[in-house]
Amino acid sequence: MPVSPTPDPTFAHRVADVTLTVRGADGAPLADTDVVVEQRGHAFGFGNIGFEFLPLANDELTDETGGPDGPRELGDAEGTRLTRAQSQHLADLWLDVFNVATLPFYWGRFEPERGRPDTVRLRRAAQWFADRGVEVKGHPLVWHTVQPDWLLGLPLDEVERLQRERIRREVGGFAGLIDTWDAINEAVIMPVFDNGDNGITPLARDRGRIAMVRLAFEEARAANPDATLLLNDFDMSTAYECLVEGVLEGGVDVDVLGLQSHMHQGYWGEEKTLAILDRFSRYGLPIHFTESTLLSGHLMPAEIEDLNDYQIPEWPSTPEGEERQADEVVRHYRTLASHPSVQAVTYWGLSDVDSWLGAPGGFVRADGTPKPAYEALRRLVKEEWWLAPTTLRTDDAGRVVVRGWLGEYEVAAGGRTARLTLGTSGTGTAEVTLG
Repeated sequence: MPVSPTPDPTFAHRVADVTLTVRGADGAPLADTDVVVEQRGHAFGFGNIGFEFLPLANDELTDETGGPDGPRELGDAEGTRLTRAQSQHLADLWLDVFNVATLPFYWGRFEPERGRPDTVRLRRAAQWFADRGVEVKGHPLVWHTVQPDWLLGLPLDEVERLQRERIRREVGGFAGLIDTWDAINEAVIMPVFDNGDNGITPLARDRGRIAMVRLAFEEARAANPDATLLLNDFDMSTAYECLVEGVLEGGVDVDVLGLQSHMHQGYWGEEKTLAILDRFSRYGLPIHFTESTLLSGHLMPAEIEDLNDYQIPEWPSTPEGEERQADEVVRHYRTLASHPSVQAVTYWGLSDVDSWLGAPGGFVRADGTPKPAYEALRRLVKEEWWLAPTTLRTDDAGRVVVRGWLGEYEVAAGGRTARLTLGTSGTGTAEVTLG
């Protein structure tokens, strides 16, 4: 029986091997017929932030200046220094590889003036991605950093009430468009955070970590029962394990564990990454690597404890760094995809323009040209882990064997098509009717 190519057995848990019966419009099997099978999408989440495309989605860019107001002081890219053409070029690169976009809901920037949230712009951006077949995630609902100044000095009960209302407003208001959220971000450090005043750390110090996690998840779940909610942290120590255990024992309904991996001080390597995955997979929850970064320039000194403390005027990408980054990106994604618990990886930025901490962590240089890392990741996602249009001839019962990564496929013959979903790894059967 004709079969499509056999994928790498390292990723067998990501691959389906399906005996497919192809039927014509009349329902009869198409015997001895050439059919073309082509992959259309991955089930695995290949994510990236979409911050820099808010101006493009909101038609705020021009062909000359790249934005009406110049760059914003956001700390994370919003692409305001780009022209419309430059932004569209980056969007084309983004859409050719990634299928999940994370959008910024940092409370202090989303609602700098109380009662005037940036809902319209974020909704347009989310819809822009959704119209292009991209899943959208919101980040974050509760965090102690980037908080509105108007929370400062308010009684704790009032801060809690406002935080609860903020969660319900965003999760309920964006339901159906954004159904995945980082419900709470970096709760391990939240009660003891001392790098600047904010309205949330005092609340966390008074209520406790588990209570803060419960607040986030219960309000989000009530606003959208179908939402996928993440507990997300950068702390890979036993402190995060203890928090996870306490939260789960307390009955909080966590959907996904988020693990951050900003590797500004060097690639973790396969052994460390797999050890971390094994530690956190024992809770039986899916894992998302939510914030991955690998540099194409010099590395941050190892003695830096808080990455935010490393501030330098320029941090260039270098030819040697770019080759290193390309190698590490491939190794990182292969390692994560090899582990059955990992469902998604979000890289923290496409371009070096306005990148976090000014680090050369993007896949695209500031001049808009792709780095070797971009090409290397694209080869993985759209070539090695992708079924290109493949012609197969059915047997006398109208059957072919389709092997490929879990995801969406198109089956075509005689000008008629049908959609095929490979949703479960291993062997199985399926049928499609061409219409």
